[in-house]
Amino acid sequence: MVLGDRKYWNMDVEPGLNTSGIRELQLQKLHDALKWQYEHTPFNRARFEKAGVKPEDIKSFDDFAEAIPAAGQEEIRAVISEVGLDMEKLMLHLFGEERMRDLYLLTTTSGTTGIPTPYPNFGAALDDAQEIASRAAWRMGIRPGDRIGLCFGLSMHAAGTPQILWFRNYPGITIIPIGAEAGTEKILQFMHLFKVNIFNGTPSLALHLIERCPEVLKMPVKDLGLKILMLGAEPGAGIPEIRQKLEREYGAKVFDLGAGYGCSCDYPVYQGMHWLADDLAYYELLDPETKKSIPLEHGATGIMAGTSLHPEAAVWFDMRFTMNDIHQVFTEPCPCGYSGFRYKIVGRADDMLKIKGVPVYPASIEGVIHSFPDELTGSFRIVLDEPPPRVMPPLKLKIEYAGEVKEEQLPVLEREVTERMHRLLKIRPAITWLKPNTLERATKKTQLLEKLYEK
Repeated sequence: MVLGDRKYWNMDVEPGLNTSGIRELQLQKLHDALKWQYEHTPFNRARFEKAGVKPEDIKSFDDFAEAIPAAGQEEIRAVISEVGLDMEKLMLHLFGEERMRDLYLLTTTSGTTGIPTPYPNFGAALDDAQEIASRAAWRMGIRPGDRIGLCFGLSMHAAGTPQILWFRNYPGITIIPIGAEAGTEKILQFMHLFKVNIFNGTPSLALHLIERCPEVLKMPVKDLGLKILMLGAEPGAGIPEIRQKLEREYGAKVFDLGAGYGCSCDYPVYQGMHWLADDLAYYELLDPETKKSIPLEHGATGIMAGTSLHPEAAVWFDMRFTMNDIHQVFTEPCPCGYSGFRYKIVGRADDMLKIKGVPVYPASIEGVIHSFPDELTGSFRIVLDEPPPRVMPPLKLKIEYAGEVKEEQLPVLEREVTERMHRLLKIRPAITWLKPNTLERATKKTQLLEKLYEK
């Protein structure tokens, strides 16, 4: 495949992202997609029947939003209550026989909030994933000759092994599947030995490698020679303080991926992730309380829901399905000059905490903590005595101070951290200080909530 110096991977589609022309294409594809779901997927056919409509009744996006209520984990739990944990029955109900006959690779979500959710990779889905991954890789600057160190969890995780297939047709690159399971020492050794120049993993792992590299390889992490950090699966790459720290320490560009089909650009100020898949999926925002669709206007915030426009390939974003991620969207042109509206991840609806009625997300707390790069290690935990969202004030935090900080300096540091949180988040936390490296570092997703009520 001859690529040259063209701007986009797909010059036929990507220049038209987020335009009126793509809307017409989406509506045409939506009609066919809804008909397919009705005929082939028991779960979605039941949603049509419950709503009292058929695919032919839906003539517009407004009709679609009014006719079919969004679905998410609550609806999946209802199916599980009917069929139990028989995964074969569950997947047949959710995805239908035709898609299941095309099942090539079976992975799961991380299971951080309960039982791991099956994440099947159908043959058709892998083709679409290759296209989206290639669009993102080209925008990030991945070119022939690059070596990608795959450091997400490989064992059964949706962002792990499938990526080996997503980049199968990308020309001239080498995938090195190291895996988070290898542990930080092996990850650093393998990246150094095999001259990996692109890191692919979680932000928390990338931060942890900054601490471990001098110990393991006797050199700063910048000397690894990485040029790109492709980060996802948790907040971090979109938090300015974390992004700045990673780019400074690695001497590399940081890119954010996930929570949909998008990636960030390399504009100096984080602009969110560009949505890359208007031709393959229809994106909506929902009101967090009413679950009604809200206009996709510049600055709008809501729960993201997705509908596949290629249903044979759809996994979870098949028909107004949500993973409960709260996004803020930006529809005005990005200063980077690339196409596609952008979205920032505000948090997860089920991670929201309410302190005296004020909504607070763990990612926001993380951003404040990382705004003290010299005084704090960045590791912390939110301590909950009762199930969220309501938290009896003050919010309890365990925070590690950096090795250079002396204990007698902690009162002043506590006042500064508390004041900044009050100014930015409207909360005054109660802080328990921990020595450096007290908290466990995760190679996969970091669990920021310490749930005392479960112990």
